Amino acid sequence: MPAVNDDADDTTGSSEDSPKQEAKDSSGRAAEEQSAGTETHSGPGRGTAQSNYAEESLKGLILNAAQALWHDKDALRVFLGVVRRSKGFARMADAAEERRPANATFYGVRSREFEVPDSPARLELVTLHRCLDEHRLKLKWSFTYLEKQTGVSSDAWIRWHTHDELPVREAIVAFSHVARLTLEDHVLLLGLWDAAHDALEVQKRSDALPSSISFNEAWAMRDPAAPRLWALAGVGGDNLAAHGPDLASGTAPAFVVAGPARSGRSTALVTMARSLLKAGIPLVLATPRPSPLRELTGQEGVLAYFDQGDIGQDELESRVSVASAERPIVVVMDDAESLGECSAWRVLRNLLEHGFDEGTALLLAGDEDKLRTSYRWLDGARKAHRGLLLSPQDRHAGDWIGIRTGNSVIGNPITPGRGWLHLGDGKLLAVTVPR
Repeated sequence: MPAVNDDADDTTGSSEDSPKQEAKDSSGRAAEEQSAGTETHSGPGRGTAQSNYAEESLKGLILNAAQALWHDKDALRVFLGVVRRSKGFARMADAAEERRPANATFYGVRSREFEVPDSPARLELVTLHRCLDEHRLKLKWSFTYLEKQTGVSSDAWIRWHTHDELPVREAIVAFSHVARLTLEDHVLLLGLWDAAHDALEVQKRSDALPSSISFNEAWAMRDPAAPRLWALAGVGGDNLAAHGPDLASGTAPAFVVAGPARSGRSTALVTMARSLLKAGIPLVLATPRPSPLRELTGQEGVLAYFDQGDIGQDELESRVSVASAERPIVVVMDDAESLGECSAWRVLRNLLEHGFDEGTALLLAGDEDKLRTSYRWLDGARKAHRGLLLSPQDRHAGDWIGIRTGNSVIGNPITPGRGWLHLGDGKLLAVTVPR
C-alpha cells in the first residue's frame, strides 16, 4: 500500500514528483506488470494476484484523490465519506483525513466496492438528497457552513449525503428554516422525508415477521369481535395480530390475492376460505387448474365446486341466488385469469355490482401479470381497492389492490407466505400468510 506522507504541511514535496521519483514509479510499474505477467502462467495464484493488483490500484486512486482535495476540506470529507461505505477502507479514510497523503502511482480499475447497499427507500432517499443539494448549492453553502446554520454536525450531513441515509427529521426542519424555503418547498421536503421513513419502517416490520405460522396460531390472534364475513389474510403489525378484510363492507364485495408463480397465492386463498368456513359462511369454489383449494371440497359449508376451464351461467346462478344478507355466500376462485371469459361472466359481474345487497362476495387469486388483461367482469374486482400482494415483481401489481407500490415492495426475491396487505385505508401492511 502506498505510504502516507508524514509531513502534512509540505505540499510541494507531496504534489510534485522529482525525475528520480518518476523513474522509481516507472520502475515499480514495470515490475508490477512483469509480476502480473509471470502470475498469468502460475495457475492457482492468478486470482489472488489480480485481486491484490485491483485493491492496490484502488488504494492508490483513493490516496491521489485525497491528496488533490486536501485544501478543500468540505470536498475531502464528502469524498472520504464515500470511501467509508466500504468497511475495508474505513481506516484508510480516517488516516487520509488526519494527514495529507503523498501521491501514489496507480492503474485504472473498476470496482463496486463503494456502492451504497440497496435500500427499501432508495428512490425516496435519492430524491430527498437531490432536493437538499439543489437548495444547498444554490445558496453556496458548504457542509461546514451548514453545521453553523442548523446546529447539526457537518459529519452527520456528510454521512447522510454519501451513504444515502435518512436524515433525522429535525435536521430537515432546521434546514428548511435557515434556508428560508417557500412553503411549497418545505412541504415537499417533509413529504419526501415521510415517504422515505414510511418505506424504511415497512421494511423493518417485514423483517420482524415470523417466517411461518400455522392457521390455528393465526386464528387465535384474531379479534373476537370480528365481523361475520371477516377473512383471515395474514398476521402482522407492531403487536403481531391477525388481519384481513370484511367482505360485507368497503367499495365492492371482493378481495384480490395477486402475485407471481410460486408466491403462495393458492395457500393464501385456502387460508381465507378456511377462516370463512370456520365462521359458518357457505362457499362456492372454482379451480380451473389444479389447486390446494380443491382439498376443501367435501367439507361442511362447501355448496358447490367447479373444476373445469368454464363455469356455466345457470349453474353458478343457481348456487348464489339463494344467498341473502342473513345467509351470505362467498365465491372463492383460484387462477381467476383463466375464467375471465367464462360463460358465467354476467353472474360474476352482477355479484361485484350488487353483492352487498344480495349477500354475495368474491374472493379471487391470480397471476399479477395475467390479471392485468381486461376481461368482461374481472376489472370490477379492482373497485374493491383492497387485496394481498405476494412477492410482487411488477410495478403495476398494486393497481389490483388499490394502492401504488414503490421500490421498497417490488422486485424482491419470491418468498412464499410473505405478503403486503391493503385493506382500503391507503396503508400497506407486511404480513405472514398462515399455512
